[in-house]
Amino acid sequence: MSTRVDARFEKLKAEGRTAFVAFITAGDPDLESSYELLAGLPGAGVDIIELGMPFTDPMADGPSVQASTIRALKAGQTMIKTLEMVRRFRAGGDNETPIVLMGYYNPIYRYGVDAFLKDAVEAGVDGLIIVDLPPEEDEELCLPSIKAGVNFIRLATPTTDDKRLPAVVAHTTGFIYYVSITGITGAGSAVSHDVEAAVARIRNYTKLPVVVGFGIKTPQQAAELGAVADGAVVGSAIVDAVRDELDGNGKMKPGGAGRVLEKVRALADGAHSVRRAAAE
Repeated sequence: MSTRVDARFEKLKAEGRTAFVAFITAGDPDLESSYELLAGLPGAGVDIIELGMPFTDPMADGPSVQASTIRALKAGQTMIKTLEMVRRFRAGGDNETPIVLMGYYNPIYRYGVDAFLKDAVEAGVDGLIIVDLPPEEDEELCLPSIKAGVNFIRLATPTTDDKRLPAVVAHTTGFIYYVSITGITGAGSAVSHDVEAAVARIRNYTKLPVVVGFGIKTPQQAAELGAVADGAVVGSAIVDAVRDELDGNGKMKPGGAGRVLEKVRALADGAHSVRRAAAE
């Protein structure tokens, strides 16, 4: 069963293009502003959308993403509202851009795995990145997700050695998300030479696309990292752009969403400046 994620990577490969993946936090700074951003991402050049599920106790998120989550929770964001955002996005006519939910297991556990997957599929969710569920817990959510037709995307890191990689890729579908730095989101900058070697090593264990995230902040970095992988992910730089458009009351300034999307477009153009030989 092919998902929108699979179809998008097949299309990009045929066109000889690198994927640009953008992360925003659902409900940041409020539901309507967040939806305006979500709806505008494909037009800004985003190939795959990562939509963060706000959670009170993150493990891998740096200060920027944590702050965006706090803003969303204070504005009343819930899992139900996050799924409704996806449903509204699909109802708006976009049935091709993949949406991957990223976050932690606790909110899904509280929702109920079966109920969550049923509602997620109905809403139009294509994949999950759940950073605190290791391969040893695949029966909790990974295998049920795949059975439901939802890609389960796993993270690999600089400390994932050759002994660990087979377990990481075993049940991963959609793509591998390579965390380019050791640490939290937004904590440093990725180095393309190091990433190139890591991506090559991962490709010894899987034929899935490998995208690189954490530490990509500029269009130039998006191009450099996109050149050595199948895609580049930007999150902290985008949620920082959202923060910079808030007024003294924490509300989006008039035209703020449009200005954030302009910055997303510049990042996407960086990633898309990489051209590959198109697949025959």
